This record gives sequence, C-alpha cells and structure tokens, in this order.
Amino acid sequence: MKISVRDLQVSFGDLRVLDGVSFDVAPGEFVSILGPSGSGKSTLFQVLAGLLEPDAGRVEAASSAYMPQKDLLFPWRTVLDNTTLGLEVAGMPRRAARAKAGALFEPFGLSGFEHSRPDELSGGMRQRAALLRTVVQDRDVLLLDEPFGALDSLTRTAMQEWLDEMRARFGWTVLLITHDVREAVYLSDRVLVLSPRPARVVHERTIDLPHPREVTAAAAVEVELRGALR
Repeated sequence: MKISVRDLQVSFGDLRVLDGVSFDVAPGEFVSILGPSGSGKSTLFQVLAGLLEPDAGRVEAASSAYMPQKDLLFPWRTVLDNTTLGLEVAGMPRRAARAKAGALFEPFGLSGFEHSRPDELSGGMRQRAALLRTVVQDRDVLLLDEPFGALDSLTRTAMQEWLDEMRARFGWTVLLITHDVREAVYLSDRVLVLSPRPARVVHERTIDLPHPREVTAAAAVEVELRGALR
C-alpha cells in the first residue's frame, strides 16, 4: 500500500476533528475524499504530508507531495523558477532543477511560458504550473487539496479531463480532496465519504467505469454519493 491509515484521531483543544479515520490507497490508485465543509479533510492531508502529528492512530504513507488549494506561485519568479522551487529547497542545483522541470513543460501544456510571470497565465495554466511543481519532486503520492476549486466551470472541466489523461500517462498515485461529486466520479477509482466533524469514513464506493467517463454512465454513482453526504 502507498497509504495505510488506521483509527486516526486529531483534536484541537476540545474540538475533535478526526475520529477514527481508516482507509488504504494502493499504488497507482486515484482516490477522492468527499465531505462537508469543515469536516477535517485538509487536516487529514496535513497529517499525511507530515505537517501535523495525530493524537492517536497509525499512518503509514509513502513520500508525498502536497498541493494546497491555492497555487501559491511567487509573482517575482518566472513560471519555470516557480516549478523548480521544491527541488531547490531539497538541495538540487538550479541548473539541474530547471532542466528537470523544463522537460515537463510540453506535456503540461506550458511550453513557451517558461520565462513568463504567473500573472501572465490563465487560471488553468497557473494550476498546471502548481501541479508541475508538485509532480517534479518525484514523490510516491500526490496529495491534491481542491486544486480546481477556484476555477470557472469551463476551465474546471478542461482541467479534469487533462488530469485524467495525465494520470493515465504517468501512472500517478493520487489522493484528491474535492467538494464536487461529479469531479470525484469522473476522476476516481474509488471515493471515500467523510461524516461531518468529527470525521470518520461513512461510505466507500469503487467506480468500475472505463476512462474517459461519460456523464450519463456515472449518473447513478453520483446519486449514491450525494445521498451518502446527507
């Protein structure tokens, strides 16, 4: 398993946020996490990324790269130098980091924008740059925290289709937080539903549909998951 979580508990003072969360993620699997706002999804990611110590439970996780909700691109750095930031922090020489990240600009749809500034990019391109910065670190698991939440509907749909293609091409192991049931069904091999805080897994659904997925074929799964969120 790339990730194994057992009976995870996290509290902030008297506020219990996670209450016995358990699940696994297999190599190459795309798993989405749905849950009400404030249910502790981002807290769970902070634990998996090693940014927060749980109060109880067991977490066995391969090395992960965490992409937060905002792209967090530095406006004073070029797009290329934004994507190399994690590599440079890890100690890779700048020239080597630029070569490694630059090789991904074409498949990420960013070719020709290496020396542009972030404010010259569209919303979708900024998110692709942020994902490239995450992927280029060669971690075993990608933790994506609502990466498309701030995008307009058309751009969001295009990014979902692009991510589906890229995941198939590179074989990534992905754990995705989303509030969008349709997005979860479109992208995922499996969907976990969390209860309101204090969160626990209350529903799990394997999605055995071919990619790319048709909206009509996934409609029944969407209805089931929306019911689990109530």
